[in-house]
Amino acid sequence: MSKNPMACDLETGICGVPGNNEMEMIDLTNSNKKIDLYYVTDPICSHCWALEPVLRRLVSQYGHHFNFHTVMGGLLEKWEDFGDAANGISKPSDVAEHWKEVGVHSRMPIDGSLWLDNPIQSSFPPSRVYKVIQKRSKSLANAFLRRAREAVFAFNQNIGDQGMLVDIVNKLGLDGASILEEAQQETGRNLLKEDFRLAASLGVRGFPTIIMVNQENKGVKIVGARQLEYYINGLKQALHLENIQPRVLPNLSGLLKEEKLLFSKEIEVMYDIHQSEVSSFVKEKLSSESYHKKEILGESYFLQAE
Repeated sequence: MSKNPMACDLETGICGVPGNNEMEMIDLTNSNKKIDLYYVTDPICSHCWALEPVLRRLVSQYGHHFNFHTVMGGLLEKWEDFGDAANGISKPSDVAEHWKEVGVHSRMPIDGSLWLDNPIQSSFPPSRVYKVIQKRSKSLANAFLRRAREAVFAFNQNIGDQGMLVDIVNKLGLDGASILEEAQQETGRNLLKEDFRLAASLGVRGFPTIIMVNQENKGVKIVGARQLEYYINGLKQALHLENIQPRVLPNLSGLLKEEKLLFSKEIEVMYDIHQSEVSSFVKEKLSSESYHKKEILGESYFLQAE
């Protein structure tokens, strides 16, 4: 057992680690630097879904360096005015193949066949629901966004449907019917418009976009789903720091309890492990009765046991 190096010096009147000077200049400006991070997104943005594993780790390890703001960007108001020439999308059925490609590339499960037989007509309804919940609780709003994305991407459910949205909100312990009613009224529309104005002022033209703004009102804009290193380097630039200290990774038990559902890719990214190691890692870190392992679209996922 190592000895405590603390000592009291009668000459200096200091009780502490030997070697302390009586008077010295110090610089604490780097210890509490914090920036604003704006995550501009949309509930049906497939590349935002692909970013979830990296974004979760960024917030878990580096969230103490920034204030996190989720901003709705308004991907699809209605099909009559929508066009994505870069991805060959001009009608709902075009989205199915694009989503499938994103799912295969990212390994975040995406079904996408709803675009062929039960297409979403607008992403504005779930976006307004998010804003109404966010007014009450940021954590519940983020939980809603996650549940909505699980529903639409992995489980192929139409989150533009009012009944589906009510069900998702009810499962958060909120009154889904009243939330939906408020979201459809002027309050919900105005809240969403505020986000659109903010996104426009930040110069956002695509999703996901992450913008880091420091106290000098300067920063870094990163567009698209990138690797973790992109965002860490962006943080360093915005903070004017050569090195930033990460927090200790959350234990898997606490993470699953908070998230309720984790896909294999999310565990791989969070803990720097290979896909082939996930099952043994989960068995090592969790008791067998605390979770259920399932599979969808060729990918494993883990549910917290009830």
